[in-house]
Amino acid sequence: MRQTYFAKPGEVEKQWHIVDGDGQRLGRMATQIATVLMGKHRPDYTPHIDTGDFVIVTNAAKVTMTGKKLDQRIKTSYSGYPGGLRAVTYRELMDRRPEFVVEDAVRRMLPKGRLGRQMLKKLKVYRDDAHPHSAQQPVEMTLA
Repeated sequence: MRQTYFAKPGEVEKQWHIVDGDGQRLGRMATQIATVLMGKHRPDYTPHIDTGDFVIVTNAAKVTMTGKKLDQRIKTSYSGYPGGLRAVTYRELMDRRPEFVVEDAVRRMLPKGRLGRQMLKKLKVYRDDAHPHSAQQPVEMTLA
């Protein structure tokens, strides 16, 4: 009888991947990044262990959204106080903080809880094509 293989936290070797966001669709790119962060692209994937790899996203300011989503989609936040509801369109967010838009899209596709927060720490997002992770020798990630 064969045993089911479960990866142990110490024996998972993490790789580095780099994604160029220039001209990429936000949602399609975010799903593939979330898959790599969770480790579902690996044969030794284990749901309760962080088997995912690191992902670097460059050119976050050049990520696109189809249709009129930039003007019609709204990101809201509530402070908890009366009158504390803030609403910002995605166009304003892309102008001000494109890194947040990409990170937020990926964050909402990861598991909720402690493991998801641990996975999100392996995502590095940069506005342009300069990044400080060249020493890790990241591999170009091909997006389908």
